[in-house]
Amino acid sequence: MAAAGLRALLGTVRYEVLPARATEEKVLAHVPRDVVVTVTASPVKGLEPTLDLTGRLAAHGYRVVPHVPARLLRDDRHLKEVVDRLREAGVDDVFVPAGDADPPAGPYDGALPVLRRLSELGGPFARVGVTGYPESHPLIHDDVTVQAMWDKREHATYVVSNLCFDPRVLGEWLARVRRRDVTLPVHVGVAGPVQRAKLLAMATKIGVGESTRFLTRHASWFVRFAAPGGYSPEKLLTRTEKALTDPASGVAGLHLFTFNQIAETESWRRSLLDRLQG
Repeated sequence: MAAAGLRALLGTVRYEVLPARATEEKVLAHVPRDVVVTVTASPVKGLEPTLDLTGRLAAHGYRVVPHVPARLLRDDRHLKEVVDRLREAGVDDVFVPAGDADPPAGPYDGALPVLRRLSELGGPFARVGVTGYPESHPLIHDDVTVQAMWDKREHATYVVSNLCFDPRVLGEWLARVRRRDVTLPVHVGVAGPVQRAKLLAMATKIGVGESTRFLTRHASWFVRFAAPGGYSPEKLLTRTEKALTDPASGVAGLHLFTFNQIAETESWRRSLLDRLQG
């Protein structure tokens, strides 16, 4: 990949983290303030750990994007309470997936009703993100997921793509989204330099977060992490260069799934940037 294009992508990176006990300490120790931090939400533990960590990181000067899964919201009053709490913390950007809670905690079974309600509340957040699925969702047909982005476009400002390890699939998905006239900018989801053993330990220990849950449904992906040379974020970025850097793709930056290997992810990013500068 041309150095300039890769540097630009790495310069607009977002780090997705899990709200674990040591996450705040890891972020403070390793993540620069100009890197956006997104905080996942647990279908088991609910929104409280997400809201708590979001407030603490925002107080430290980070731009934080909490996940607010629709299926974790108990009712309209709960949604308003979450909105008020986040606004008080200075949050102006939220990510609204459907979530994995089964059954839902309340009346919202998908993201679209929540997005519509936020619009009815006057659009309390300047930026609102929704999910895209380059690789097949385990429960939803691909055409339905692309159509869902079309339905959400009036209420959202950007798309975050879920994990994808196949450059061809990722490029084709970006093209399909644009053919549907979905013009929202896309933050391309990429797994950081995660080790398989650590990923498995994290998934077992925490068992939360849409990213971890989605990954555990795709056992073959673990093979990619385990095989020598089977996966590296740099290799994926290089092989997807054309799609990622094509202005028609509308790629706004990278969304790195850290799986709480925060130090390793930032070290990899800095090392790659240093090499590109050379």
